[in-house]
Amino acid sequence: MEVDIEEENHHNRRESETSQNSSARWRSLFAFTSRSHLLTLCFALILSVASGAVAPVLSYLLGKVFDCFTSFGGGKYGGPELIRRVSKYAMGLTGLGAASGLLHTGYFGFWLVFGELQAKSARDSLYAGMLEKDMEWYDMRKDGIDALIQRLQTQIRELQMATSQPLGFALQSTVTAFAALGLAMYTAWDLTLITTATIPFAAIVLGKISAKMQPTIDGQAEALSIASKFANNALQAIDTVKCFNGQDFETWQYAKAIRKAAGKYLSQAMANSLQIGFTRFVTQSMFVQGFWYGSHLVIKGKKDPGQVLTAFWSCLMALQAVEQILPQMIVLEKGRAAGATLAAILTQMGRRRRVIKAGSLKPRFCEGDIEVRNVSFRYPSRPDQLVLKSSSFFFPAGEISFVIGKSGSGKSTLGNLLMRFYEPASGELLIDGNAIQKLDIGWLRNNITLVQQRNFLFNETIFKNIAFGRRDWDQVRREQVKRSIDTAYLQETINDLPKGLDTVVGPGGNAMSGGQRQRVAIARARLRDTPILILDEATSALDHISKDMVMDAIREWRRGKTTIIITHDLSQIEEHEYAYILDRGMVVQEGYRYALEKNPAGPLAAPRRPSISFPHSKRLPSLPEESRKRSVATMSSLSRGSIASVCSNDSLDIEYQPRPQSVFIPTIFSPGAELSRNSGRFHFEPFVSPAATGAFTMRRMSGVPSIFGRPTSASMQAFERPDPMLDWPHLLPRQKMRDLSLVNELHQSKYNAGRKAVERRAARSVNRQSSIIPLKAIKPPAEDRSDDGRGPNEAVEKRSIAPITKILLTVWPTLTWRHRALLLGGFVFAGVHAAATPIFSWVFSKLLATFFLPKNRSQEALKWSLSVLGVGGGDAIAVYFMHYLLEACGQAWVDSLRIEAMKRIIDQPRAWFDRDKNGASKLTECLDRNPEEMRNLLGRFAGFMFVVVVMLLVALTWSLVVCWKLTLVGLASAPFIYIVTRSYQAVSAKWESKSNEAGTAAASVFTETFGTIGTVRALTLEAYLHAKYLKSTETAFRIGLRRSVYSSIFYGLSDSGIVFATALIFYYGAVLAASKAFSTQNIIQVFSMLLFSIANANAILSFIPQINSSCATATQLLRLANLPHKSSHEHTGHVRLPALKTITFREVGFTYPSRPLGPVLNGLDLTLAPHTSIALVGASGSGKSTIASLILGIYPPTSGALNIGSLPISDLHLPSLRSLIAVVPQTPQIFATTVAGNMAYALPERSTLASREAIEHAAEVVGIHDFITSLPRGYQTLIGEGGTGLSGGQAQRVAIARAVVRQPLLLILDEATSALDRENARGIRELVKRLTSEGVGVLMVTHDRDMMAACEDIVVLKDGRVAERGDFDRLRRRPGGELKRLLGEA
Repeated sequence: MEVDIEEENHHNRRESETSQNSSARWRSLFAFTSRSHLLTLCFALILSVASGAVAPVLSYLLGKVFDCFTSFGGGKYGGPELIRRVSKYAMGLTGLGAASGLLHTGYFGFWLVFGELQAKSARDSLYAGMLEKDMEWYDMRKDGIDALIQRLQTQIRELQMATSQPLGFALQSTVTAFAALGLAMYTAWDLTLITTATIPFAAIVLGKISAKMQPTIDGQAEALSIASKFANNALQAIDTVKCFNGQDFETWQYAKAIRKAAGKYLSQAMANSLQIGFTRFVTQSMFVQGFWYGSHLVIKGKKDPGQVLTAFWSCLMALQAVEQILPQMIVLEKGRAAGATLAAILTQMGRRRRVIKAGSLKPRFCEGDIEVRNVSFRYPSRPDQLVLKSSSFFFPAGEISFVIGKSGSGKSTLGNLLMRFYEPASGELLIDGNAIQKLDIGWLRNNITLVQQRNFLFNETIFKNIAFGRRDWDQVRREQVKRSIDTAYLQETINDLPKGLDTVVGPGGNAMSGGQRQRVAIARARLRDTPILILDEATSALDHISKDMVMDAIREWRRGKTTIIITHDLSQIEEHEYAYILDRGMVVQEGYRYALEKNPAGPLAAPRRPSISFPHSKRLPSLPEESRKRSVATMSSLSRGSIASVCSNDSLDIEYQPRPQSVFIPTIFSPGAELSRNSGRFHFEPFVSPAATGAFTMRRMSGVPSIFGRPTSASMQAFERPDPMLDWPHLLPRQKMRDLSLVNELHQSKYNAGRKAVERRAARSVNRQSSIIPLKAIKPPAEDRSDDGRGPNEAVEKRSIAPITKILLTVWPTLTWRHRALLLGGFVFAGVHAAATPIFSWVFSKLLATFFLPKNRSQEALKWSLSVLGVGGGDAIAVYFMHYLLEACGQAWVDSLRIEAMKRIIDQPRAWFDRDKNGASKLTECLDRNPEEMRNLLGRFAGFMFVVVVMLLVALTWSLVVCWKLTLVGLASAPFIYIVTRSYQAVSAKWESKSNEAGTAAASVFTETFGTIGTVRALTLEAYLHAKYLKSTETAFRIGLRRSVYSSIFYGLSDSGIVFATALIFYYGAVLAASKAFSTQNIIQVFSMLLFSIANANAILSFIPQINSSCATATQLLRLANLPHKSSHEHTGHVRLPALKTITFREVGFTYPSRPLGPVLNGLDLTLAPHTSIALVGASGSGKSTIASLILGIYPPTSGALNIGSLPISDLHLPSLRSLIAVVPQTPQIFATTVAGNMAYALPERSTLASREAIEHAAEVVGIHDFITSLPRGYQTLIGEGGTGLSGGQAQRVAIARAVVRQPLLLILDEATSALDRENARGIRELVKRLTSEGVGVLMVTHDRDMMAACEDIVVLKDGRVAERGDFDRLRRRPGGELKRLLGEA
């Protein structure tokens, strides 16, 4: 079930209106301009004005030169005088060229610097602003914080591009236009008014067209934001995507959002193309009235030809300047929209309260008394639901207190409130008698440490991650860390790591298992050693023995210090320790453990909950009750009736439950092996459960199983689907399901039924032989083609930027035949446009010749003026279609590459994602930003370069025919211009690449900070990360400065070289005219063609920085689109199993390819029956989760044989195998979609398994239906990024429902009840028994004794081998047995 994009847009409309309301003004481009930038801006403006004035001066000199030739042609003076006069003006042109080079160097350099300043200011301002925001602001982001971060980086880039060279070029052209008009008015005001009479009308039309572009820009940004959210979600949950065969679904969902964004962009392209074509027509239509009236003035003797030419040339130059702005309009419009959006975000942040406005009180000491008085609280994402309801607590200084309760009862919320992540709706929190609002936020967080269940580690060494516990982390010595390591029992793990304490843990700590991350977090807390410690399920990932050892160490360490432990595990509570029991946001019971056991009215009373018992543990002398002063009612004051009423059915979230493993062994969802080099075709090949076939399910009318059958609940109002749901029939009994074969093949054609429009375009666009891209043109780097199993921290070789020619070679094989036809059409119209310029030059020369005709001057001028109008009309039509068709093909090109890259990315083995350069945020940024710049290579630059090449060829050929000597002299300057231009391109490309790398590094710090803002604030690392970010932005800025200097020098040289060539052509033309070797008319004709061609070729210089930037981003995207496809171990087999058979391990050895620390499995011999419940038990590191990983094909065995039935797993079609298995990981992945969409993830919409009844029934089975129906929109409530937040237990139950709804033949539970309360865990145990009785296999990775007891068979692992096997009771009674030792009963 995907999220409908229209629904997403509706969900996003409130925030998008903020940015749209701010985007109407061009001053948004200067939203981040500060006073310190004004000097740079002033220099840039002054130099823009000065360089803009070069063009009018040039037109003045050109008018004088043409006047000399017309006078010479009219016989006013002879050859020597012509040479003398032209030589004077040629010297003036030479001086103008030198001045132009200097001015353009300065103007270009200062605008690049200004763009860098705007980017740095935007980065710094947004970082500082977001750093000050409260957690509510993060929770309320419409698409989630991760998607917001990616969009911010893209918009910063768009703002930087717009405020650098394009803005300077636009201002320079504007100055040129006004200066040229001023010169024209001065020379011949009446002729100027006649010539420019159509400009007001043209301005109105262009303004109307421009106004229509802004809404499409905003719409495109929204659609791209949704696409980025989809991509980021899929890449962050890549393990779940693979296990549930969601690759094609994610690709389709991403493609759908991309197509919507493409439609918005094509509207922009059409408007921009219309502007360019219309301006082209208006520019050339001026010749009709201009030359006719000019000829009239010359005939009447009111003006001489030189004045008419100067005025007319100036008007032409003014409109050409306006015309040259138009190709930059999309860049400027996007920059304006980006600036408005970024400014709106800052403004929005400014309106809301800021964290730094907290109190300023800093007590000298923190004793640790905590009092919570009648606190109520609701999360901003659930404003209608109170999480805490007038709850009161008292945690006395120096004591350990426990908070326990049902999932979602508000336990973790208490820690969040004490850390001041949120403000309570009512009530107050006191620390040492001081209201928490009055305390300085820094003092508060430096005196409280919060260790959460899901800990985030920074991409640094283990030593540095532990040292971050101290404010003076940079002063921490290794010997100081040793005690912290001992407390967390981390030393053995560190000894096994490649570099010990200096081992880098990877982004988010993904190079370590969940238990290892928790140990590092505990060690960090130990080093921090604050007066108050809050442990929120901080040992949930540790095995039973390790948990006991760590808890004993924590008790020893925290003696005499305030400690709050939030847990489900009652075995952690000792007799003398105080506990609060929460249910539905209220304290329903409190007291010492021994008192809670004896209270007959409480929910913990033995008669009411006989299965709950407190294990025997060491007892310390109990403290007198009077030692605790309480501000809330004691247990004796709570009426039995109130307790009973509040704590009725399923009110308790308490269990005696060991936790998962803790040594350096990943869980099921750990990085996988590297994949080999290959390429493949693009097609959608869905892999779903056999029960999903529509034709198949319509026959399932008998024997409805109790677990998977029709739900008993009649509550269907929670579903608010736009289309009525079908009344799906009952499901077949599971035994009949097993007898069917090849059901996957039967269903494959049905999976895409609702998606054909999108998929047909995507499939056709990339289904090209072995690859969509010629690998000879763009090869993936060696590290992407090898299978060397390198880890995430290997050095990454620097990749050079591919040249534009090689990049454009990938266009043709990528496009569909329809778009290929459009591409050919685009270049045909480009050829027409290119030919129109020489034709226009020839007609223009004929117009010029009319000035020295002895008779019929007016008639000839009118004839050639109308000819120019005809050429202009045809040229305008050609320009429109050229721009639009190439933009459309460019959009189709990058969309196909985007989709292909997405498809290939999610096909990579898990180890590929461990590399730092392949992190989810970096990949998402590449998919989001890079195609937007890459499109310009075809849409804007390829057509223009083609026009220039054709134009030059036609003009040079024509000129050689008309006057070959003058043409050859003009060509003599080509080598100099070529060398300077190529040098400019090479220098610009080099520094553009460095600048992009520096910008990416800064974006990584941005993501690291705000992607885990809770951890950052809990550790008070804001100052450290802020300094790190400022350093990275400063580095990016300095590199940008150097880029500005080097690029501007060569830009100035290129510009002046063209003016020098113009002077040379005029001088030699005068020599030829004086010698009578060629007629004056022919020389003027060659002048026109060469000057127009040179002017158009010169315009390419202004695009070189953008071309280099586009080439750099294109190289990165093409690397992803050329990743090997279907060449890993996941695609070697082709046999599809209709049902699961016996799973056999024979002498299996396995070592994680990216973590070669020794074998995890060492000669494992194990047989797993397909229809039984089996518990895999063992100490951390024994290989339990690894076995599940191998069964799912996440990794191939390193040695030995893994067979299913009689077939090796390497011969099996893994997606088909995975469709028979459902897995529930310990850490559930929640996608940014609805509750129903999460449960039916990647299932076909018409599948019975995705029906309303099936989803509701699965929710009821796992005990989450009531919670879902209490949400605002029931099963259609958005959860995940940007949606309603879920507690750990709620998320875990959604994940279990996702597995159950698929009706798997094998259910794998990897510590799947670690976050569940006792009642829900009991329900899962009952589910396991019922599934087993119906023939469904269950493989359970667990440390929990109750879950073990629910299984028919126990496999105890040790050192990667089977240590013992049997039923739970027999193994538990076995003297000296391994299970007995693991349970602590030896």
